[in-house]
Amino acid sequence: MEYGLIAKKLGHSFSKEIHALIADYEYELKELSETELDGFMKKADFKAINVTIPYKEKVIPYLNYIDDAARRIGSVNTVVKKEGKIYGYNTDYYGMQAMIFKSGINLKAKKVLILGSGGTSKTALCVAKDLGAQNVYGVSRTAKENHITYEQAYSIHNDAEIIINTTPVGMFPDTDSSPIDISLFKKLEGVVDVVYNPLNTLLYRDAKKMGIKAVCGLYMLVAQAVFAYEKFMEKSIEADEIDKIYSAVLKQKQNIVLIGMPACGKTTLGSFLAQKLGRKFVDTDLLITEKTGRTPSDIILKDGEDAFRKTESEVIKEISVLNSLIIATGGGAVLKSENTDNLKKNGVIVFIDRDPNMLIATDDRPLSLNREEIMKRYNERYNLYCSAADFIVSGEMSTEEKALIIERKLYEASCN
Repeated sequence: MEYGLIAKKLGHSFSKEIHALIADYEYELKELSETELDGFMKKADFKAINVTIPYKEKVIPYLNYIDDAARRIGSVNTVVKKEGKIYGYNTDYYGMQAMIFKSGINLKAKKVLILGSGGTSKTALCVAKDLGAQNVYGVSRTAKENHITYEQAYSIHNDAEIIINTTPVGMFPDTDSSPIDISLFKKLEGVVDVVYNPLNTLLYRDAKKMGIKAVCGLYMLVAQAVFAYEKFMEKSIEADEIDKIYSAVLKQKQNIVLIGMPACGKTTLGSFLAQKLGRKFVDTDLLITEKTGRTPSDIILKDGEDAFRKTESEVIKEISVLNSLIIATGGGAVLKSENTDNLKKNGVIVFIDRDPNMLIATDDRPLSLNREEIMKRYNERYNLYCSAADFIVSGEMSTEEKALIIERKLYEASCN
C-alpha cells in the first residue's frame, strides 16, 4: 500500500472516493486489528497514510517526528514517510476549523461541551480554545481527568451554548442513535457532529428541528483530506478546491427522494434521473413486493392499510442508510413521520406537486380508486408533502424539465 487509510473498521468510509477526486493515485482502505497495528507500523511499507478510530493516538510511538499541532493535540491522523523517517501530522484540526467556519457557528466566548474522549475530542478541544470558546468541558460516560459525565452535563452544564460530538454514536450502521438529548440544553445555539455517514445524523436532525445551527462531518472529512494530500505530496491546493470536492462528494452520496400523490410521475422521473446521473433507481412499492411476495394493493385489500404501512416503514428504514440512490416512494409514505425522518438521513426530499385534476385513478391503487378518493387523499396529504420536502417541483412540467430543476437545486444546496 502506497497511500491509504488505516482503522479498525472502515465499512462507513468515504475516504477512497474523496481522494480519487483530489488526485490521481491509488488510495486504499485497510482494516487492522489492534494486534496487527504494531507489525504494520514497524514495517512502514507505505508512502503516506491517514489514521482514524481507534489508532490516532496509538500510532504516535512509531513516529520520528510530530508537528506542533499534532503534539499539542496528542493525536495524529496523517502519517508520511520521508527518507526513511516517519512524520505525524493532525490535519483534522484544520478540517474541523474549516467545517465550523463553513457552518457559521460561532464559538467565541461560548460554553462548549465536547462529547467523547478519543483523539478527535482532543482536536475539538484545541479548535474550540483557538476559536475563542470561554469554557470547554469534555463529556464522557465515566468521570475522568478533564471530563465530566453526561449526568453532570445535564444537571450542571445544561446552559451550554455549543455541543461538539466526537464520538461514533449515530454513525452507520447504528444510525438511529444520538449521543445526547439536546432538548435539555435551553441555551443551545450550535451543534457540530463529526460523524459523516449518514450525511445527516439523528443529532443533526434533532438540532435542525429545534431551529439550532448544525453541521455534520462531511465537510471536515473533505477538508482534512485536502490538507492531508498537501502533506502527502508536499504541494499546495487552492482553497476553493475544498468546496468543489465537498460539493461533488455530497451530490454523489445524497439520495434523491421523490414524494407525491400516486400517478404524479415519480416512477417516470426517478427512472430518468437514475439513467441520467448513473444512479440506482428503487421504488418502495416494488421493494415491498420483493420483500413480501405480494403487491401493495393485495396487502391493503386483505390485511388492511395499517399492515401495509408497517411493511412500507420497514423497507424505507432499510434503504435510508444507503447512498447514491434515486428513491420513488408510495403516495402515503409521508403519513408516518418516521419515514420522512429516515429518508432525510441521506436524502434530499423532492415533492412532485401535480394538479390533482390531472391524476388518474387506477384499479391497482385501492386508496385512490376514483376522483373523489384522489381528492380526499390529496387534501389529507398536501401539507405533509410540503413540510417533508426540501423543495417542490411542479408536476405539470416535462420529465426533462423536472430533472433539470432538481439537478440545479441540488447543485445550489451543495454550494451553500
